[in-house]
Amino acid sequence: MQHAVGAPLPPPQGPGPGPLGWSPGAQHPGPPVPPPAGPPSRPPAGHPGPPPAAPPAPQGQGWSGPAPQHAPAPATRETTGHVQLPPGRPVPLPAPPAEPGTGNATLAVLLIGPAGAGKTTVARLWAARRRVPTAHVSLDDVREWVCSGFADPQAGWNDQSEAQYRLARRTCGFAARNFLANGISCILDDAVFPDRPVVGLGGWKRHVGPGLLPVVLLPGLEIVLERNAARSGNRRLSDEEVARIHGRMAGWYGSGLPIIDNSTYDVETTARVLDDILARSLASPPAW
Repeated sequence: MQHAVGAPLPPPQGPGPGPLGWSPGAQHPGPPVPPPAGPPSRPPAGHPGPPPAAPPAPQGQGWSGPAPQHAPAPATRETTGHVQLPPGRPVPLPAPPAEPGTGNATLAVLLIGPAGAGKTTVARLWAARRRVPTAHVSLDDVREWVCSGFADPQAGWNDQSEAQYRLARRTCGFAARNFLANGISCILDDAVFPDRPVVGLGGWKRHVGPGLLPVVLLPGLEIVLERNAARSGNRRLSDEEVARIHGRMAGWYGSGLPIIDNSTYDVETTARVLDDILARSLASPPAW
C-alpha cells in the first residue's frame, strides 16, 4: 500500500500496544471503553451516595464503532508509482554538440570488440563520467539472465545459443530505445562479427534505430589473450577461441567504422578517445 509523501505512517495492524507515543484512541476516536463489570461498591454509612446515572444517549442505527477513515486522496505527480513514461521509438541521430566531446548530447552507442578487449570496463567508465544521464547495457549480462536452460556457447554453438543471443540483443535494443525516449543516453557492448552483418550490426540497427553509433575496440592479440586469462567462469575462453574471434574481428578494418586500438591505453585514456571519436561521428556519421 502506498502513502503520500510526507503523510504519517499508519499504525501497525494486529493486537498489541502501538509504538511509543502513539495512542490508538487518537487515531480511531469512538465511545469510551467502560470499566470491567464487577460488584458495585457501597458508599460509607451516612453518605448519600452518587447521583443516579444519566440514561445513555440514543445511538443511531448501524455502525457504532470507530469512525471510518477517509479514502486516500487521488494520486498526484508527487506520488511515486504514477510517472508516465514516453514509449521507446527508433533512435534518430542527434545533432552535433556545440562544445568539445559529446557534451550534453543524448545518444546511443554500440561498442564492438572481441572477448578481452575491455568493452564492458570502458563502456561503464565512459557512461559514469558523462555530465548527462547515461546507462550501460552489456549483452553478456542480459544473456545471462537465463538461469535454467542457459545455452552456453562454450558447450557448442546450436539453435538454443543462437536464439538466446538474438533474444538478448532484442532486449538490449528495447532497453536502449526506452532510455533514449526518456532522456537517458545508452551505451551497449557486444562482440559483433563483421562477417555476419545481418545478425550482428544490421540486427542492432533494427533493434535500436538509425541513430546508433558503432565504435570498434580492437587491441592486439597478445593483449586480448592476457586480459582473457584474468577472467573467470564462463566469461573466460580458451586461447584458441580468443584467437579465432580476434581474427574474425580484423574484418572491421576497411569497413568505415571508427576503430580504437587500445593496446597501450589505460581505461581512462580509452574512454576519452571514445568520447572524441563519438563527437566526430555526430558531426560526420559513419556509413554502415
